Amino acid sequence: MRIFNSMGKKLEEFIPVSTKETTIFTCGPSVYQRAHIGNFRTFLFEDIVVRYLEYSGHNVKRGMNYTDVEDKAVREAYKRGITVPELTSVNIREFRKEMRQLGMKIPDYFPRASENVDNAMEILEILLQKGIAYRHGINYYFDPLKFPGFGKLYGLDMRQWPKRRKRFHLDTYPGMRWNLGDFILWHGCRARDVVCWDAPLGRGRPSWNIQDQAMILPYFHETLSIYMGGIDNMVRHHDYIIAVLESVRPYPVARFWLHCHHLFVEGRKMSKSLGNILYTTDVLAKGFSARELRFFLIYNHYRGKVNFTWDGMAEAAGLLRQTRSLVRRAAAGFRTGKAPRPAGKGAVQWAGEVRAAFRAGMDNDFNVRQAFDGMKAVLDKAAQARPGSGECKGLESALREIDAVLRVLF
Repeated sequence: MRIFNSMGKKLEEFIPVSTKETTIFTCGPSVYQRAHIGNFRTFLFEDIVVRYLEYSGHNVKRGMNYTDVEDKAVREAYKRGITVPELTSVNIREFRKEMRQLGMKIPDYFPRASENVDNAMEILEILLQKGIAYRHGINYYFDPLKFPGFGKLYGLDMRQWPKRRKRFHLDTYPGMRWNLGDFILWHGCRARDVVCWDAPLGRGRPSWNIQDQAMILPYFHETLSIYMGGIDNMVRHHDYIIAVLESVRPYPVARFWLHCHHLFVEGRKMSKSLGNILYTTDVLAKGFSARELRFFLIYNHYRGKVNFTWDGMAEAAGLLRQTRSLVRRAAAGFRTGKAPRPAGKGAVQWAGEVRAAFRAGMDNDFNVRQAFDGMKAVLDKAAQARPGSGECKGLESALREIDAVLRVLF
């Protein structure tokens, strides 16, 4: 199996850190709002990776986080006149429901940032002791110049770093640009702030830039085999995670970094201002099934951009329906009526061929389109050969194994 490692920007043979357990951490939703289908493209890619590694014999342990304490959540809750937990709990319930609808595995660990504030405080205290973090006013910041190799995941040219110190105070910033300066770790609370924790270093709340690290610490005590997220995390976020966590622990955060590209709608990025944000319910309301939406979102190569159109959605749904019809015929035995059965390959050969076609695509950097098309080509040949019901049992068994990864065939 060869996969593209964002750390180094090249295809590499996948070798997990441990032969006993393949550890994965994936960036979860920011639950100040409901997840849209663009978010689910990334989450479904991550689901496919986990399922395929299990299909390949790996014992996977996966963590996925909820970002439920950040600037956006605080602002949105204030705007609605509710508390942050009231806001985020609704979106978490909706996310879990849509995960089930779309056939996603529930991770082994699903921590919330709000439940790991003590870990964030512990990390901050270590960074202060090492002189990597510092206090300015009521906030605390990380000095990237104190971390050798800062920006190594993205490939940041540190020669562009400003000579004069700059500080960036928000959790996140719009756009795909770098903040060339010190990033915030802890928001000190002012008199009117309501989302605060008591801490020896001053009352406040952890910034987004320290939360994932705080949620990794309780569950994973060595280098992760894989860290995954959306392509937008390649700017700032994942390099911040590396800088903070590797300053605290003397080993790499992860061996492999994987990033899924954006989903566009009618050629444009989804945004509230354009009014083109689509949710799972919008697609289902058009008469498509959750299985068909899952198929549309996974039937591509994760490192390429995907453009959602209603015509494209209909085309993908049609392909899936056609393939599922072939699968049902294979499960029932292809022979019909009293037509003589031509010489067949036998169950073992058909099953082996469909598995090999599927693996060829998936071992090529999780290329689901190649894997699916290869599998369907074998099914088309089997339908023409019309093997008997006995010969189809092995083929059906292989297809059910494959569908433990795809979750769209049966």
